[in-house]
Amino acid sequence: MKKYMELYREMRQDIVEGRYGFSERLPSKRYLSEERGISLITVEHALALLEEEGYIEGKERSGYFVSYQEGDVFPVSNKEEEAGFIDFFKRKTAVSREQMSYPTIAKAVRRAMSKYQEEILEASEMQGKYFLRRALKEYLRRGRGIFVEEEQMILGAGAENLYALLAQILGGEKRFAVESPSYDKMQRIYESHGIQLELLPMGKNGIESAALQKAEAKVLHVTPFHSYPTGITADASKRREYLDFAHRNGAVIIEDDYDSEFSPLGKPEDCLFSMEAGENVFYMNSFSKTIGPAFRMAYLLLPKKNLKENLEKISFYSCSVPVLEQCILTELLESGEFERHINRVRRSRRIRKKSREEELRSNQEYCKIKMTKVSRILQSQNDEGIESKKKDYKKRI
Repeated sequence: MKKYMELYREMRQDIVEGRYGFSERLPSKRYLSEERGISLITVEHALALLEEEGYIEGKERSGYFVSYQEGDVFPVSNKEEEAGFIDFFKRKTAVSREQMSYPTIAKAVRRAMSKYQEEILEASEMQGKYFLRRALKEYLRRGRGIFVEEEQMILGAGAENLYALLAQILGGEKRFAVESPSYDKMQRIYESHGIQLELLPMGKNGIESAALQKAEAKVLHVTPFHSYPTGITADASKRREYLDFAHRNGAVIIEDDYDSEFSPLGKPEDCLFSMEAGENVFYMNSFSKTIGPAFRMAYLLLPKKNLKENLEKISFYSCSVPVLEQCILTELLESGEFERHINRVRRSRRIRKKSREEELRSNQEYCKIKMTKVSRILQSQNDEGIESKKKDYKKRI
């Protein structure tokens, strides 16, 4: 293992276990270099990686300080790898700010080509390559608290492909209840398979309770976190209401969870699939948001209930994701690059949110001061006017 990786892992462990507390200053680069007998460049590489992941923060002429607090970031895989570095000095557009960098993906491509070689030319299993489903299983356990087996997973070329598979699994004769408004392409795909849609209006924290109680559909398609296009997030009570609806009506739920990895909370968002232990919830997520829109890969988690029967309904399909892309994603997951990217984006979002809140507070305080000054001026003018009127009145008397 590279020396800078050894130092990086030791310091990361010390920070996570609390040997270096929040806001505590780390030993200087020169001290670490002399203590371990390594070059300053090696120390700088280790510190740069820690800073990139959000564990520490460098301050000019002051050193490095711990910025990690428990629950701040996803745990990262400890599999040996050579960590890649991103040039943050390059100008980025707003579109690419939260996408994975080209150097990171290029590095994963080279590793995948070298590791899998001729296996890249072999056909994939219908549900996707087993090694990718195994890596995805471990990521979901570590980062999302979702416990699932490889046989419950299906990989598809984007969410649209999975919508079509769900229509095939759940049957075109059924009525689907969907949020209104919701993703137009999803609605059109369901309707193209002969499915009738029941549109349920959205309230401030999810589907309106009255509309949900009246719904007759046996399939409920929801996006609990950042529903598109409203951006509404269902709270814990509303999520429980969705599950109660499924139990009460003998229905199943399709949970479309495209954006929850970037939640600013200190812990991953609770998903219906894990709350229900996978009994009557179909969970789907995509990598187009987390990696980039050109990376057309999504995954579907099937409930254990009726698993064999559901798989048989789509067993004649071939996997729609190229094997090379599956190998690349496996490398990103196993090396920890994917989780590091998630950590960076989550930290960036928190910083931007904090900055906006501080700016708002500053503006509010400014407005209060201005209003106070205006109020005093008006009061002064009013007092002067009253005194002037009193004087005029006395003169007339």
